[in-house]
Formats: sequence, structure tokens, C-alpha cells
Amino acid sequence: MSLIYILDLCAVGVCAITATLEAQRRELDLFGVAVIAVIAGIGGGTVRDVLLGRLPVYWIHDPIYVVVGIAAAMLTFYFEKKISIPKNFFLLPDAIGLALFTVIGTSVAMGLQVHWFIAALMGVITGVFGGVIRDILCNEVPLIFRTDIYATAALVGALLLLALDSFGMAHNIALIASMVVIVAIRLAAIRWHIHLPRFRSYE
Repeated sequence: MSLIYILDLCAVGVCAITATLEAQRRELDLFGVAVIAVIAGIGGGTVRDVLLGRLPVYWIHDPIYVVVGIAAAMLTFYFEKKISIPKNFFLLPDAIGLALFTVIGTSVAMGLQVHWFIAALMGVITGVFGGVIRDILCNEVPLIFRTDIYATAALVGALLLLALDSFGMAHNIALIASMVVIVAIRLAAIRWHIHLPRFRSYE
């Protein structure tokens, strides 16, 4: 079992957890929470595979991804009822999920020998689209459009992975290093409210 496969399953599980925490605030039932969690967990990778022409998409070949998403959603649904979880707690697993999906998406694209810019773009798409789908289904403005640095952190991590790989670093070490950088940037942005310039109305 490769590190990429393990990280991919972890990413689906983490994304399903964040989707469950967000969906429960909308007072959805268990079925609704599970649907949103699974769609959010596999959404970014699905978009990536469609754009890269990797069809059928990855979870069709290996349904364990769907099983992991459902299991993570159900466990979180019941566990959250036992303890009080802070409102913004989901930002931490969301940052971890962003990092996991970004390096996986970049690595998959690298394996297909696409241009380095496309590989980085696929990493970002894999990293952010699950959260976008989650927020849309929860009737929220997507986190990527209303929060501190998010997609930028994914892009930096994807480019770092490509750079480390080009310098000959072992791929698994490059994966972990890039993940750490993405999480660090995301958490620093949350802590100190770092964001890109925003459009302001002067009416």
C-alpha cells in the first residue's frame, strides 16, 4: 500500500469530518450529512480526474473511498453529540484536508507527465473543490471566497512539491514537506488574519 493511497484515504476522511461538522450546523439529518460528507470528500478528486481524462474517476475503481467518507461522517455525527466542539474547530481538519488533497492532486498530475503549471493547478483544484462543494450544499459562501489565505496556500505547497521533485528529493519526503508548509501557511493566515488584497466598495 503506497503512501499516496494512504494519504488519499486520510484526505477523504478528514474532508468528510469537516463537511459533517459544517452540515450539522444546518441541522441536517444523518442521511443529508453523509451525502454532503461523501460528495465533499471525493469532489475535488473527481473534478481533477475529469479534467485530466482519467475516466472512470478514481472512486469508481475503488469504492473504499466512499466507504471511508460515510464512516467518517457517521462517527463524527455521533461523536459531536457527546462533546462540545468549538464553532471554528473545523478549520484545523480543513487545513489538513487542504494539504492532503493538494499534494495528492499534484502528484497524480505529475504521474501523467503534464506541464508543471497544470500539475500545480490540478493540485489546487483537488485541494479546494471539495470545500467549495461542501459550502454550496450547506448554503454558504464558499470558504475560499470569504476567508484568509486558502487557495494561495495550496498553490505554494503544490509548487514546492514540484520544485523539490525537480531537485531530486525523495517523493514521499517532498509530499510530507509540502503538506507541512500548506498547513503552516493556512494556520498562520487564520491566526494573524493574513489575506490577499480585497475589493472594497467606496459608496
